[in-house]
Amino acid sequence: MQVDGALAARPGRAAVSMKGRRELIAGAVGGIVESFDWTIYAILAPFFASQMFAGEDGLTKLLSAYAGFAVGFVVRPLGSYLLGRIADARGRRFALVISMATICLGSLLIAVLPTAATIGVAAPVLLVLLRALQGIAMGGENPSVAAYITETAPENRRFLYSSLSYTGAFIGNIVCFVVVGALMAVMGEQGVTDGGWRIGFVVAAVFGVLAFWVRSSAAESEEFESEKQVEEPRPKVREHLRNMLAVFLMTTGTTVGVYYGTVYLPEYAAQVGVEHSVATNLEMVPALLALIAAMAVSGLLADRFGGMRVFRVGALALAVGTVPLMTALAQGWLPMWAVATCYLVLGVAPTTAVANVMYSEVFPVAVRVVAMGVPFTLAIALFGGTFPLLAEGLAALGSLTAVPWVAAGTAVITLLGTWVFKRG
Repeated sequence: MQVDGALAARPGRAAVSMKGRRELIAGAVGGIVESFDWTIYAILAPFFASQMFAGEDGLTKLLSAYAGFAVGFVVRPLGSYLLGRIADARGRRFALVISMATICLGSLLIAVLPTAATIGVAAPVLLVLLRALQGIAMGGENPSVAAYITETAPENRRFLYSSLSYTGAFIGNIVCFVVVGALMAVMGEQGVTDGGWRIGFVVAAVFGVLAFWVRSSAAESEEFESEKQVEEPRPKVREHLRNMLAVFLMTTGTTVGVYYGTVYLPEYAAQVGVEHSVATNLEMVPALLALIAAMAVSGLLADRFGGMRVFRVGALALAVGTVPLMTALAQGWLPMWAVATCYLVLGVAPTTAVANVMYSEVFPVAVRVVAMGVPFTLAIALFGGTFPLLAEGLAALGSLTAVPWVAAGTAVITLLGTWVFKRG
């Protein structure tokens, strides 16, 4: 199997290509909901921490809230395995519908969860359990989408479809920043802290219902259906350990880049002295729009020149560009919107645009979601999900300048992983 070249012809492939756009929409809407749900928690954590966690120290409450953010990532590998088994046995669409229903339910329950003043320690316990439930669902979400898009995209547009499906995640980020900005503008910081934050989770639940409806009407992957008819011994996951290791290594720096550039950057800007306001969150919107455009361009370039070449360009940009950009932000040499745009367009876009299809294609259809998903979500759990918590911890210790170096170091690991990756 060759990653950077055209796929061999498969039964029913032409028919799949004709309806690939519908499957693309079904995959992308899930990304919108997933990223909105995940990002809304991280951005609103400073506002709801004082209500949902007991105690007097504000920093301890905030760190506890970010710990809840990390817990959702810790369980993602479990969700990737459980839902991956379902996706590989029952179908991609079936697993995607289940994951979306679970994510939607979790957001709705968080929106109505009583505070610590009302139910005591049960409040943070329930909050963390709901985030864990969503984390399990999200663990199977991205790998299932990756397999779904890989198996339904047109032959010569695989990486473009990969990039467009992943843009759903950043569209969700944009909508999230707009919603939070609107809440801050209408209710003020105190109003959001006093309960306005719940509106964000209500919006997340509504988006989840819409995505559930779209996915319920989508068709199953014909490549998966064809594979089910083949009476041959199923491949073993352990036969693909090298590429599973490569996926893990290549995801480390990319996931840190995503969460640094799209989730934590406004808080980091505030930590280095950039005034935190409604405008700080809204400044992320043009940067994210530029990211979406850059991802589409990266997908087109990957279809022309190869996914690995484009991926390595992005990983190199993250490795050598993170520290200079964040230094420029801290010193006031560049405004936040410029730093965010450069970081996302040059580093995050090329890596995230091609990763889904590039990862999933090297694994057989019968074990594709599990083999790609477990190392992918494990890297996200260890590096992406813990990044805001790690960054806040370093800031509390007076070592905020170490944060960009940590991000750059993980990008170096990603570059090393590209030479472990076996295409063939």
